[in-house]
Amino acid sequence: MALTITNTNALTLLNILNKNIAAQSKSLTQLTTGKRINSGKDDPAGLIALTSLNTELTAIKASIDANQRTDAILTVADDAIGEISTLLAEINSLVTQSTSEANLTASEIAANQSQVDDALAAIDRIVSTTSFNGKKLLDGSFAIQHSGFAGNGELENLRIFSRSQSTADTVLTITRVASAQTASATFAFAGGGAATSGTTQVVITGSLGAATITLTSGLTQAQIVTTINAAKDQTGVSAIQEATNVRLNSSTFGSDAFVSIEVLSGGVINVNSGSATSDGSTANDILSIAKQSGIDANITVNGQTAGTDGLDVSYSANGLSLEFTLESDFGRGAVATTSTTFTVLASGGATFQLGTTSRTRATIGLDSLSTFRLGGGNGTARLSELKSGGAVDLTSDVAGALDAVREAIAEVAGARGRLGGFQKFQVGSAINTLQSQQTGLTAAASVIGDTDFAVATANLNRETVLVQTSIALLGVANQQASMILSLL
Repeated sequence: MALTITNTNALTLLNILNKNIAAQSKSLTQLTTGKRINSGKDDPAGLIALTSLNTELTAIKASIDANQRTDAILTVADDAIGEISTLLAEINSLVTQSTSEANLTASEIAANQSQVDDALAAIDRIVSTTSFNGKKLLDGSFAIQHSGFAGNGELENLRIFSRSQSTADTVLTITRVASAQTASATFAFAGGGAATSGTTQVVITGSLGAATITLTSGLTQAQIVTTINAAKDQTGVSAIQEATNVRLNSSTFGSDAFVSIEVLSGGVINVNSGSATSDGSTANDILSIAKQSGIDANITVNGQTAGTDGLDVSYSANGLSLEFTLESDFGRGAVATTSTTFTVLASGGATFQLGTTSRTRATIGLDSLSTFRLGGGNGTARLSELKSGGAVDLTSDVAGALDAVREAIAEVAGARGRLGGFQKFQVGSAINTLQSQQTGLTAAASVIGDTDFAVATANLNRETVLVQTSIALLGVANQQASMILSLL
């Protein structure tokens, strides 16, 4: 190379020095911030991927926070419903005790009634005061809205547990394919209303329990009916007089209702003269009858077979889940109408965000659990009617009270179970899934965007050596000018 005053070696070394200093600065920045990508020029493609991952991570974190808050809300509701269940169990115990009128005095029954009143008041207080962040949870504020049900005449006691996220209302057509029936058994072919019984002792058993009934000699059909009905609070079985026999029926409908008869002694039906029937047929006598069960209604909703329990109907499809009760005449086919309709509106309920998109929302219904709303299913009374002076208080109709409180217990258990199912399988699984996604996405974002300190430290050491070497060699190159002066 020629010896000139244009020192190309110095210029070359200066360019190299600048590059080494820039590389050293980049390594220092990465080590200081902990980020591999600190500007778009560091890794354009990586920056695009990292931005997308961070956006998704932000949405996931927000969803986790929302689901944890949802879990807290549902826990508050669950605890309150659990306390209501405890109170209902106490009421059930008091009512059951009161069914044995022979064992209790009037003052003891009155004391039981007083405790029932207190428990019912406590339930209403819990319902009216249970709230989260100022919003009532159990008073029906979060009930899913509907129309065409009130005053329907064929249906009652509607409870909507969830609905789809569709913005369109859902019209439901309820069709009775087959009627519900009570359990039924023929007590005796009495040979006509003038016949009477011989001395007979039987055990009649129904869904409420069993009672031993003694029929003294000479009782007519009407007197047999009265004697059996006197024990219906214990058995859940009532008697009616028919043209030629006495028939026993369960107080409720469906396959869970039953009637059985066990003859302990006697059983002979006499003609009006008082002598035993002489036709040689035992068909005229009171006979033991094995357990006879009722029949659940056969119902379709929009053409789909619904689940039934006596007169209670449950339906679930396309995100919509609900229960209702058939009005007694409609459910047992005592009216000509075989179908009816009502509409579930696309409004109301408690809507929760489970995931990161609008498609992962879910709406559940939290109906009122007040005493005037509980009960009423399968032909039973409302729970509020157990209060003093009510239609089924302990002095008016203790059997009806027992049916009502057990129906209320089943309703509350169902509501709590559905709430718990949503909390466990929807909210809980959403939190677990989102946390797993958060872990995976964080790892992926770290690979792309975080500094590898081992690599960055090694690079910094290398670049520091190169900068120092470049500076030293630049000094050597700058001596070229002095070499020209020595020639002159």
